[in-house]
Amino acid sequence: MNTIEGWFAGRLPDDWFEGTPEVTVDRDEIVVVGTLPAPEVGGEKGDAEDTDGARAAESGRIKRWREDTRGKRMRIADEAQRRFGAKVAWGAVCGDTRELFTNLSVPVMTRLRQPERRVLDTLVDANVARSRSEALAWCVRLVGQHEDEWISRLREAVSAVYEVRDEGPASDAGAG
Repeated sequence: MNTIEGWFAGRLPDDWFEGTPEVTVDRDEIVVVGTLPAPEVGGEKGDAEDTDGARAAESGRIKRWREDTRGKRMRIADEAQRRFGAKVAWGAVCGDTRELFTNLSVPVMTRLRQPERRVLDTLVDANVARSRSEALAWCVRLVGQHEDEWISRLREAVSAVYEVRDEGPASDAGAG
């Protein structure tokens, strides 16, 4: 558990989530997603109407939690932003429903050659995306979904590099 995860584990009220919330951190944002208890709904399992009802109940449970905790979440987010220098976004999982609340959409500059631009333009022309920016985000999500295991292994490798680097001798750059 890293410092930020530990801070949230200690700072969040114990009755907010089932278990420890998932805390994801990048350069710009901290996203905290907790699991809420699934509401009891009647009906036969597997029935399409029952599934729709369960999803509606789960979404309603998330909305209620979001409204009921708004003030405390904002205060905790302000504390975390001062402490860690990153915006905080919140989310919740309830049953099969996952929702994030007002998380950042950060612009990223990229240079693409014509073959890559043509891919994006094809997605726009086919109404898969409204713009090149949206098409690129769609491509990144698709790679993330289909290459999840590889991306996870890559993140672990990068983390190991940071750990080894931090264990090394202190840099004397600028000394002398």
